[in-house]
Amino acid sequence: MKLNLRIINNVDFPGVQEKVEKAGSDALKDLVVAITKDAIDGSPILTGNNRRSIMYEVGPGGEVAKSDLEGAVYGTSGYSGWLEVGTSRMPARPYFKPALDKNLPKFGDKVKANMEGPGL
Repeated sequence: MKLNLRIINNVDFPGVQEKVEKAGSDALKDLVVAITKDAIDGSPILTGNNRRSIMYEVGPGGEVAKSDLEGAVYGTSGYSGWLEVGTSRMPARPYFKPALDKNLPKFGDKVKANMEGPGL
């Protein structure tokens, strides 16, 4: 699961764009960390391998999240996607989507909280 953030700001005051982008970037990191925690908590557990394989990145410069304002939550177990969507022999056991659904609505509040910091 990859999240891209695009900030459009038409306010032309010195420093505002940078502050908005910083607040968005900080909020994106908070969001990705929260989604990762909930995905780990919600992952089906038999051996714990899939739970241990769930990772995240917030850009720039990662393997998956390569640019600014980009974040990714992913599993490296080799079967994390099959757990999420199921197969012809196994029912779906979603854990990424519920984690996303739980946390995505909180994103605006996270940006607002980061905008209300010192100096704003």
